[in-house]
Amino acid sequence: MEWTTKLTGFDESFDSNGVPRPHYAPITSALGKLTTKQIRQRGQLQDVSLRNQGITFNVYGEEDGEEKIFPFDFVPRVITSKEWETVEAGLIQRVTALNLFLKDIYSKQQILHDKVVPWDLIFSRSEYRRELLGITPPHDVFTHIVGTDLIRGEQGEFLVLEDNCRCPSGVSYVVENRNILQRTFPELFSKYSVAPVRNYPDMLLDCLQFVSPRNSMRGLVVVLTPGRANSAFYEHSFLAREMGALLVEGSDLVVEENHVYVRTTEGRRQVDVVYRRLDDPYLDPLVFRRDSILGVAGLINAYREGNVAIVNAPGAGVADDKAVYPFIPDVIRYYLDEEPIIEQIPTYKGFLAEDCKYMLENLDKLVVKMTDGAGGYGMLMGPMATQAEREEFAKKIKDDPDHYIAQPLIQLSAHPTYLDGEYKARRVDLRPFVVYGDRIRVLPGGLTRVALREGSYVVNSSQGGGSKDTWVIGEQA
Repeated sequence: MEWTTKLTGFDESFDSNGVPRPHYAPITSALGKLTTKQIRQRGQLQDVSLRNQGITFNVYGEEDGEEKIFPFDFVPRVITSKEWETVEAGLIQRVTALNLFLKDIYSKQQILHDKVVPWDLIFSRSEYRRELLGITPPHDVFTHIVGTDLIRGEQGEFLVLEDNCRCPSGVSYVVENRNILQRTFPELFSKYSVAPVRNYPDMLLDCLQFVSPRNSMRGLVVVLTPGRANSAFYEHSFLAREMGALLVEGSDLVVEENHVYVRTTEGRRQVDVVYRRLDDPYLDPLVFRRDSILGVAGLINAYREGNVAIVNAPGAGVADDKAVYPFIPDVIRYYLDEEPIIEQIPTYKGFLAEDCKYMLENLDKLVVKMTDGAGGYGMLMGPMATQAEREEFAKKIKDDPDHYIAQPLIQLSAHPTYLDGEYKARRVDLRPFVVYGDRIRVLPGGLTRVALREGSYVVNSSQGGGSKDTWVIGEQA
């Protein structure tokens, strides 16, 4: 069976001569021995497994139903242990700096006094919560779970595309992708020592209990979900089940005398840790949006009094604002006196007049993003856009330049993906998951998202993307 190699940019699996890289050779060899019929049968087993386990995501605004099966491609993505050492060290460095940054801007604000990051930039961000000034969460940890999106540059080096410091999603698919691949293509694992990912719920529970205000052995953890209609509801229920925690909605919780309680069939129980999976504005109608029916009235006061931990801490989202992102290398140097281990993408900032001018003059070469956008929405892929689309974005940028940044189009690395009976090159990114409790730990691998549509750079599931199992390997057998 033919393998289509790279489109442009770095090819994960094949070298410039079209030969499988050494750490991919056993995979291409094993898959090459399977007939089309055998692959189709295993694909059917995968589909049944995905449906039976309800491994889904929701797409807002779809007329033919919201709930979708998350597409899974069985060709695994492989990262060598040597490459992973650099990624892991870089992520630990980055998350350390992000937390020091958050602690600072909600307390002394020294980095602003020292003009490393502009005052007006931080105070103009919608995710900066003035209501939380002076509140320090347990153990000074603000962003306990971080999903940092990485891509590869032309030479295969990893680059940071963006951070997700609020409620990063996708880790449930990391665990389930591994389970499905081990069941349907077990022979692929025979030549590799693959780092496990099954222990993620334990890592997360350890983190949540570590920040419990009461004795960690007695701390009651709940997972707060907006409900079944949320795009990541499957993940909320998966994590609660795997941790043995209660899955609750806002109406299940009540605050009395600045303590949080959950209503159960056995009566009310005091809650110590809320792993929230809803955004700040909906957490507490007494502090943020008054019309929110998803959160809990009085929750922030209980948090302020130190009677409950909220994970990730409210206000942490300012650290992943796309207008703050260009300053993160300086943030790392400022707090750690180190050079960033993982580089990031050059970024033009709409709030700077010179950068804004460049953006408007080069929209056909740039990717433009809203500073608070997510999910691949609110973006302009300049090189692929029509003139009318570029003109529409130019007007938006002129009207509100602070709300936009732009980056050069990076050729995402290519990876073979099985589509329509062939192995075709498709673009991928990587979201590793970092957990910060008593120490910072990085789950080996992460979620590889793949743009299934030919020519597409958008890997988001809501826009036609799928996922792959991601292996971090030791020495091959």
